[in-house]
This record gives sequence, C-alpha cells and structure tokens, in this order.
Amino acid sequence: MKKILVIAIIVLGIAACGNNPSGETPNKDTTSSTQGTTANGNPSYDPNRGEGKFTKVDLSPNLDATKAAAGEKVYSVKCAACHKLTDEKLVGPGWKGVTSRHTPEWIMNFTTNTDEMLSKDPKAQAMLEICLVRMPNQNLSDEDARNVYEFMRKNDGVK
Repeated sequence: MKKILVIAIIVLGIAACGNNPSGETPNKDTTSSTQGTTANGNPSYDPNRGEGKFTKVDLSPNLDATKAAAGEKVYSVKCAACHKLTDEKLVGPGWKGVTSRHTPEWIMNFTTNTDEMLSKDPKAQAMLEICLVRMPNQNLSDEDARNVYEFMRKNDGVK
C-alpha cells in the first residue's frame, strides 16, 4: 500500500510540474509576438519584460525607503516561506542579485502574472526546472509588486 501511495505522489508531482500537456516543444521564437496586444489588452510577450502589463517601470537612482518598507511587509507575509534574501535556494530561488539578473518589468510581470510567465518565458521555465515547484499566484496588486521590487533593490544594496 505504501508503494502505491509513493508512486501516486510522484506521478501527481510530475503532472503538476508539467506545463505543456501536448508534449510538443514550446515555440521559443518570440519575434512575431513582440508587437500588438493580447486579448486582455496587455502588450504581447517581450523577452526583456516578459508577459504582462508592465512595460516601463520608472526607478529613481536612490531607494524609496517607504516603498521598500511596505515591500518588506509583503515579503514577510507572502514570499519569505519560499525565498531567502541570500543567493541560497529554499523552495524558490534566493533573491540576492535578482535586480541585476532581470529587468524591473520582468520581475513585476512575473510576480503579478506568474502562470503566463511560466508558460511563455524561457527564463521563468528554466527557474521552474531548477526549483521543480511552480510559484503560486500570490494575487499581488500593482502597488504591492512595485513595493516588493523596491525591497528587492534594498536587498541588493541600493541606497
């Protein structure tokens, strides 16, 4: 009985991690889909910013301490269980250096449009292969996503 339970858990785990039920190789040619908008009015996929509504995030060279503090609160409630502030992987990747690896638009689109990013973005898919666990949609508001990004900047040493 234990063997059947273990096998069932493994099969369910593998099925839950798969994002391509047809078994076909995903089309990674993004040149034809980088213009226009999607059905919900968001801009089409762009590999530098990902999939979602954020096309331009204005950043000041200095940290916005108020946003960073609000972002830290969101991190402690919705992110800390899976992400460390170091480069060490917990369930998800560590956050150290994340703002130098990805654009602000990409990070904010990933945090607010997780499922679409995991289905279309090669960088997000590569992280999924390493972590083996899909990031759940945390239902962050646009303001929460911006605050979390500012907290990430603080974690990466922006003053």
